[in-house]
Parts: sequence; C-alpha cells; structure tokens
Amino acid sequence: MSEPFKIRTLDENLVDFGEVPPEVNEILQRGVALYRHDRQNADLAFREALALRPEALPTYLCLYKIHTYQGNLDEAIAIARAGLAEACRQAGIDPDWTRWKPGDISDDVDSPHHFALYTLKAMAFIHLRRDENAAARHCLDKLAELGAMETVGGTVIAALAAGVG
Repeated sequence: MSEPFKIRTLDENLVDFGEVPPEVNEILQRGVALYRHDRQNADLAFREALALRPEALPTYLCLYKIHTYQGNLDEAIAIARAGLAEACRQAGIDPDWTRWKPGDISDDVDSPHHFALYTLKAMAFIHLRRDENAAARHCLDKLAELGAMETVGGTVIAALAAGVG
C-alpha cells in the first residue's frame, strides 16, 4: 500500500509531494535541497510554503519531520498538531482525535483523513522522543482502535514504545 504522505524520491533531485499546487511544490523542492546543507533556510522555505498555502498538508509533514530529526521536539509537536488540525478541517472530522471512532476515518490513502492518521503516528514518535511515553501510547492506542496501525506504519512506533517501556 502506498504512503502518499511519506516523502518519496522521484529521482536524485526531486521529491514526490503528491498533489500540491505547483508554486508550493517548487518551494518544497527548494526546501528539501537546502536541508542537505542549510537547515535554517530549509525551515524558512517550508514556512514560506506554509504561509502561501496552509492547506497544503505535505508542508506540515516536511516541517515536523525536519524538526524531529534535528531534535527540536517542541517545534515538531506544535507543527504536527497544526497539521493534524488542518487535516481534520479538510476531512470534516472532529479536531479532537481522542473522540474519533472506527468508521469516522476514510480508508483513502490520498485523503486528509489518512494524513490525520499518519500525523497521529508521527505525534506518537515525537512524544516518545520527548520521553512522554504515556502520550505516545495514547496516540498508538487510538490508531489501534481505528484499525490504522498497519496503514500508517504505527507498528514500528509501537515496537519502539514497547522497547522504552
């Protein structure tokens, strides 16, 4: 099953961000290229894309991933929460993920529903990195309840969580 919200490489220089406006794609591509040698300007590029089109969900992914990789975990969780809120708005689902029930979330991997689930998994990982094991477990339990662990790669994060006790 494909992961549309997982950054995929098209070739050695381009990344497939899915369906985003061309102007956003251009900025995101620039951000990815900058990230290799200039993380501060990569962050600025991703924020430029976010300011231009805050509805473009892959921008949130880029931001929370780079901040997680860099250990800026407060920023990463804040961006993940903002991306989750935007995905919920687009999907027409409750912005409080703790209230989601099986059947509330579409199976369509190209939907904002899927982005919301994928971001909830990312939040579990960020919580683990912040040594917030109970918060991570809460996110993972919700993914399991929704039957989404496999579709978003939550089993990997659950294994990490089990390892940290």
